[in-house]
Amino acid sequence: MKNKLTFILITAFLLTSVLAAAGCTTQSNASQNKGTITVTDLTNRTVKVIADPQRIVGVGAGALRMITYLQVTDRVVGVDDREQLKYNTSGFGMPSGIDKPYNLAYPELAGKPFIGSKSGDPELIAAQNPDVIFFTFTTGKDADTLQEKTGYPVIGLATGDLGPGRETFYRSLRLMAKVLGKQDRAETLIAYTNSTMKNLQDRTKDIPMEKRPRVYVGGIAFNGAHGFLSTDPAYSPLLMVNGNNVAASVGPVGQMIIDKEKLLEWDPDVIFVDEASYELVKADLKDPVYQSLKAVKNDKIYGVMPYNWYANNYDTVLADAYFIGKTLYPEQFSDIDPVKKADEIYTEFDGKPVYNQMKALFGGFVPFSSLNKSKET
Repeated sequence: MKNKLTFILITAFLLTSVLAAAGCTTQSNASQNKGTITVTDLTNRTVKVIADPQRIVGVGAGALRMITYLQVTDRVVGVDDREQLKYNTSGFGMPSGIDKPYNLAYPELAGKPFIGSKSGDPELIAAQNPDVIFFTFTTGKDADTLQEKTGYPVIGLATGDLGPGRETFYRSLRLMAKVLGKQDRAETLIAYTNSTMKNLQDRTKDIPMEKRPRVYVGGIAFNGAHGFLSTDPAYSPLLMVNGNNVAASVGPVGQMIIDKEKLLEWDPDVIFVDEASYELVKADLKDPVYQSLKAVKNDKIYGVMPYNWYANNYDTVLADAYFIGKTLYPEQFSDIDPVKKADEIYTEFDGKPVYNQMKALFGGFVPFSSLNKSKET
């Protein structure tokens, strides 16, 4: 009896092993039948991933943004904390969570499973069983580490910008598109971006310097809100319309704080304010010393929507550029309604017109004095 029982147990074990092996073989064959592709990512790593992956994760600033641009949000199986935090509903102010244009277009993304902070949590990511992980602002070493800890392929990307880093942005978008089988969509968006920037340049490149108002852009936000003296000598939307930035000669590209005396010396004709820093700039402008500025006396101060939140929101950069162009050169932009243009741009990038939602959060394309009035009522 004992020998018979032993025989039955051994037979059952062998049968189970055979079935398990058959299942593994079936899964393996399914993956092989689907095929794989091998790519070189932006950290110069060689990564093999299944073709046309259907379960994807974007980790880090800009990763989910590019996924939405490629119109594959239905494949997303998890998002990081910056894609889930509620935005500030108390009034105009800093971007604080799901108040980026693509979040507004796809609010359902905030309900996806949590996969950690902007650098990702390997266990939480692995629990979603992704086919591929897209990882921005990373090094080859960190990408390898995340791949080893999750057991899933990791592709390192870089977000770039629409200035000197435009080709970096395009490289990342094209690489992601190759992996996802969305090459046509990537080329359509790149062509649209190039033609839009060319249109901005063509409208303004022949304007004589003496007919270009002297412009200051204040309150530039960077890792938080900053006051009136925060500026950028190479503020992208102004550069796109060949604007005469009074700060152009004072320092390197990027956000910087200038001396109050320098701004008074420049005495710009027109001022634009990053609405992310609305409260701080509003307080600064109460300083009587600024009342002597030409732009302040003539009420030539305007709000522009913040675009530097969890890396560049390229759509808002372009939308701001058209508003700035229309404000500075009304003749050259006589056919442009900045609000309608903004919604065209948002629709092309994000699939939906979200200008009104952005306006409700940040203020939109209006004189700064209108922001003051609407804030107090």
